[in-house]
Amino acid sequence: MWIAFGLLAYAQAGYWAALALLTRGRTGPDRPKPPVPEADLPFVSLILAAHNEDAVIGAKVKNALAQDYPANRYEVIVCSDGSSDDTVVVAQAAGAHRVLDLPRGGKVRAQDAGVDAARGEVLAFSDANAEWEPGALRALVAALAPPDVGYACGRVTFVSADGGTNQEGLYWRYEMDIRARESALAGVTAGNGAIYAVQREAYVRCDPVMGHDLALPFQVVKGGRRAVDVPEARATEKMVPTIEGELRRKRRMMSHAWPIVLRGGLLDPRGYSPLYAWEVFSHRLLRYAGPFLHAKLLAATLLAAKRSRVARVLLAGQLAFLAAAGAGGAVRSRPLLIARYYVLTQASIALGLFDHLAHGTPAGWEPPEGTR
Repeated sequence: MWIAFGLLAYAQAGYWAALALLTRGRTGPDRPKPPVPEADLPFVSLILAAHNEDAVIGAKVKNALAQDYPANRYEVIVCSDGSSDDTVVVAQAAGAHRVLDLPRGGKVRAQDAGVDAARGEVLAFSDANAEWEPGALRALVAALAPPDVGYACGRVTFVSADGGTNQEGLYWRYEMDIRARESALAGVTAGNGAIYAVQREAYVRCDPVMGHDLALPFQVVKGGRRAVDVPEARATEKMVPTIEGELRRKRRMMSHAWPIVLRGGLLDPRGYSPLYAWEVFSHRLLRYAGPFLHAKLLAATLLAAKRSRVARVLLAGQLAFLAAAGAGGAVRSRPLLIARYYVLTQASIALGLFDHLAHGTPAGWEPPEGTR
């Protein structure tokens, strides 16, 4: 009981507290990195994988072309992954430098095809529905300027047009603080698909079911370079409107994350520094073990409740939290919605593992509902 409780408390709060202590004075307000001199700016290829994105790909290409970066050192490549709509036509009309009309192979294979076609020394990637601020690309390039940096991930802010019930924004702000502290200490352990870039020689070709968000940062670290957070590189992306929709999105994400954990090398400490190995253990392994630790804690407190007052208190707290999560489905109250978000997020981890083990993980993907 105490082992499960302690590991959960450490994973959800203790790890952040330890990071805060270790990085005290090393993080704070955004401090822009020195800009790379114009003459030294590398050629950059921005690669956009898209499947049936004709509703948003035109605006995305125009947003990409509006970046504050020399036009003669920049190209936008749209990789249509077996689209059956007008994605290719719309991307061409919007002014993309290259549009690849590919057979359906999944997001990672579409990105690989974009890399093969790219001329850039730096490879940048984004989602079709993510809007970058004008200076985002320069910020990523500046972060990649030191020779020991191979991967740079920007910040995405999730926006909700109608308010919705999703509490992802609250969780994401907490995650961004952890990522900034990991970056200052040993390197980030995961990124996000909305805004990131790698040095071309640091790019790693992954299994098509393994997304870049989790697979690239640790592989870059194993390759001898750092993976860093870049707060100055900012983007926005539309949020899944409901907690239930977020459950489905995270379930799909976890079905792609579990292969990386189980056979992709994430848990192999070779190539990690001791601090980076600690980050992976704390932020990845223990987080993904969360639903199973919760189940263990519930079972242990049930068994111990007859003879231990402390166990009865812990059991009552868990049952009250589950009741609050259940009520959050009917009552639009912030505390209840947060409880519901947490419980369903934990469930998504276990359900993603079930999906992977029972059915395998497909390489293809569909846009999350309500985000276009």
